[in-house]
Amino acid sequence: MAFVFPPIPQPSVAVAGSDDRLPVRRIFCVGRNYAAHAREMGRDPDREPPFFFTKPADAVVDDGITVAYPPETGNLHYEAELVVALGRGGADIAEAEALDHVWGYAIGNDLTRRDLQNAAKELRRPWDLSKGFDQSAVVGPVHPVGAVGHPDTGAIRLAVNGTVQQDGDLSEMIWSVPEVIAFLSRSVTLCPGDLVMTGTPAGVGAMVPGDLCTVSIEGLGEIRTPIGPRA
Repeated sequence: MAFVFPPIPQPSVAVAGSDDRLPVRRIFCVGRNYAAHAREMGRDPDREPPFFFTKPADAVVDDGITVAYPPETGNLHYEAELVVALGRGGADIAEAEALDHVWGYAIGNDLTRRDLQNAAKELRRPWDLSKGFDQSAVVGPVHPVGAVGHPDTGAIRLAVNGTVQQDGDLSEMIWSVPEVIAFLSRSVTLCPGDLVMTGTPAGVGAMVPGDLCTVSIEGLGEIRTPIGPRA
């Protein structure tokens, strides 16, 4: 058997303190998982069931890589996020066992074409093109659980050109990491290499070409993403 054209290279993300890389299978994103962000998006932050959207695996971008300002938007937003990397798969995972499936944690930036997302919401259409475009999933080096444990508190901040725009704490998540994994595994069979972007605090906003976006999470360091000219 031969492929009719060469398959794309395996998408992957860096591993902290190693030359190894973690292969990426899928990217799941939790929507509105911080109460203050839900309010700024015009939603009630009550603890309704979590919902998810996805990004293609090859949307991943390493720390320090310049991201081209994407086409078809005039309102590119940043969203600082804790990223969970799974090392074990499974379906119907019990919440009490969910953390056993985590390989490590990383800092992420869920880039969003907000104008496209808002238009899709108004028309009750899918968000796919507003969230799943090229270079839309910035993910820093993954820190193994053995090195950082399971962070559930700690500052999560984002700055643009040195000015802090988002300043929250991981403890403010509406749905915790174990709850998110357990809930998601009831809908799909999770696999090693799946990434989960766990939502963003309040303070999302726009960037323009020439901006430098920095995201930090206590215990995981920081990542930096320059925004380049329009693609």
